[in-house]
Amino acid sequence: MALRRRTEDKILDVDASMQGSLNFKEAVNLRINGKFEGTLETKGNLTIGENAVVLADITGDNIVIGGKVKGKVIAKERLTLLPTAFMQGEMIPAKLNVAEGAIIEGTCHMLHDYFNAEELARYLEVELNSILEWANNGKIPATKEGNDWKFERKAIDSWIIKEKVS
Repeated sequence: MALRRRTEDKILDVDASMQGSLNFKEAVNLRINGKFEGTLETKGNLTIGENAVVLADITGDNIVIGGKVKGKVIAKERLTLLPTAFMQGEMIPAKLNVAEGAIIEGTCHMLHDYFNAEELARYLEVELNSILEWANNGKIPATKEGNDWKFERKAIDSWIIKEKVS
């Protein structure tokens, strides 16, 4: 297994076969060139090399796919599919860039700056009743507009991080 970290440019290169969960709390430039299976949560930039095979649910800021990815990909800022990309599964990007030649098998739902209660329930993968209860009790950042709740994505992402720490 080759796992190299150069602190001067904060790049983490993975040229191996790995399995499990990786969670980065600080921004890093992560590049996967081998095989990865499991779950992956990143901050900063994630690049899946053109020879990489990733079978994982991925959440990150900026994600570039050049290899094969099967799973759910949430890109909070941008998802880029290079001409050599093969994406199979669910994509949820804030912005999407697909190069000619990229192959997509699955669904794509754009990530919005604001969620309604139903969208937030899907985003957090919880029951709608839980979202409404949290909003009514002030346990989640929300704004009431008439009879409906509105949730800012950036505030929700910060709340998630805060709740994981406490």
